[in-house]
Amino acid sequence: MTLLFAPPPPVLVPTSDGHDYPVRRIFCVGRNYAEHAREMGFDPDREPPFFFTKWAETVVLSDAAVPYPQATSDFQHEVELVVAIGSSGRDIPVDAALDHVWGYAVGLDMTRRDLQMAARAKGRPWDTGKNVEASSPIGTLHPRAALGDAASGTIGLTVNGAVRQRADLSMLIWSVPEVVAFLSGLYRLEPGDLIYTGTPAGVAPVVAGDVLEASIAGLAPLRVTIAPPAP
Repeated sequence: MTLLFAPPPPVLVPTSDGHDYPVRRIFCVGRNYAEHAREMGFDPDREPPFFFTKWAETVVLSDAAVPYPQATSDFQHEVELVVAIGSSGRDIPVDAALDHVWGYAVGLDMTRRDLQMAARAKGRPWDTGKNVEASSPIGTLHPRAALGDAASGTIGLTVNGAVRQRADLSMLIWSVPEVVAFLSGLYRLEPGDLIYTGTPAGVAPVVAGDVLEASIAGLAPLRVTIAPPAP
């Protein structure tokens, strides 16, 4: 077999124990903090979680430059806890969900908010607002022992040193075990799958030159710079 062109290189995220985690798929939970649901104009009742997906190639690592994307004038930050799946499973019970988690990282779900809101108003998918080049920054992955069930811990984001987002993981509407269990009822989860678990309130626009620093207690921080649009 002769390939027409070279396949893309694998997307790898470094781990705190000296390995690389190959990314397979990215799943993201929408509106999983009550105050964020309210700031987006929704009642934060505990309805079943919903998900959208992103390409693995949207991943960039800490200290990367994130080019301001085309076709938007409202590029916004969303700091999130990222769950890395380490073993496969379908229809996983909640009390067994953490057995399938390899570890955790700090992540950002960068969003073309104007495109997302326009799609939402028409009942259309969010792909153009969410699934954008370099829109899934992620920090170093830490084994599950770092956070255990990730039931609590400060999560926050600063832009140019000023606090934009600050909350606690205990404020997640759907906990990590619940998210993993629910998602496994929709897809067979596999090693390499990342789950971005939702963002707290305080999302806001960024511009070229802004420095974003995202943090979760117990994990390595994530730092990226918004760069001018790519040519």
